[in-house]
Amino acid sequence: MTSRRSARAIVVAALAVPAALVLAACTGGGGASPTRSPGATTTTGTIGTPVEQRCAELLPESALAVYGKRFELDADAEPAARSAAATIAQQRGRVCVFRQVDDHSVTVTLAVAHLPEKSLTTLKDALFERGGSVPTYTVEGYFALKDGVGRADAFPDPYWITASSSLFTEPGSAQPVLDAARQAVGPASTAPSTPSATPAG
Repeated sequence: MTSRRSARAIVVAALAVPAALVLAACTGGGGASPTRSPGATTTTGTIGTPVEQRCAELLPESALAVYGKRFELDADAEPAARSAAATIAQQRGRVCVFRQVDDHSVTVTLAVAHLPEKSLTTLKDALFERGGSVPTYTVEGYFALKDGVGRADAFPDPYWITASSSLFTEPGSAQPVLDAARQAVGPASTAPSTPSATPAG
């Protein structure tokens, strides 16, 4: 098992490159060179287990209501290239983009991946080195604000949850989204899923 200390040494240099390259380092699917194509690393290094929960289950309307605006799922949205959400999509995870109904420039992106322990450890180490640990996320979690967009990450093992939005100005702003997703995936790791009447997201 990779220890926190030894894994940190591997991924410190990966903080400036996409999460796809961090994951590739766990599989032997390539080095952490910033010039390497994300497609090349993830095509040959897909290690994630498909996430079965739909967007409406991971982030119900009630969780978004706390922001005081109405949101709708944008089923056609694509995650930004080289983003954490794009990496999760390539790892057979679930990516959900919700747009504010009266202002489509405001979005909430939620992505959830089911990953092996070693990959999760490496991702946690990279975020630990960056800083921004958030104890109130219940599980190991991190927050960063860059160019007016907040990104929150949480690790209810074996899942990696990441969420980003201009609405996330501080760690607590993202908590309703992370909590909803964490609760949605929590029972799935210990009990078989049951049919749901929730509309597909």
